[in-house]
Amino acid sequence: MKKHQNLILIMAVIILALLPLWIVEPVDDAEIFAGADGEAMAAITEIAPTYEPWLSPVWVPPSGEIESLLFSLQAALGGAFIGYYLGGSVARARAFRELRGTTDVK
Repeated sequence: MKKHQNLILIMAVIILALLPLWIVEPVDDAEIFAGADGEAMAAITEIAPTYEPWLSPVWVPPSGEIESLLFSLQAALGGAFIGYYLGGSVARARAFRELRGTTDVK
């Protein structure tokens, strides 16, 4: 019975992973990997056409896909760092509690 349930769960995960590939239709008139920066720039130029940006990028990625890749890599590294820090803090607190619990004499 348990093997049957695991097979159902695996199939459900595969279907949920592949379902967006069939449902979502590609957009031809807009760049798929465009973010909120382009929308914000369009809104700013509509409100104030003479606006000059204060800074310019040091390096512009060759495509939106690479920019998206770099953003997701940054998010993954940040998440890994936070997870490592929180995991270490919990383990340190648990070890301290166990050490304090065994050395306390009542």
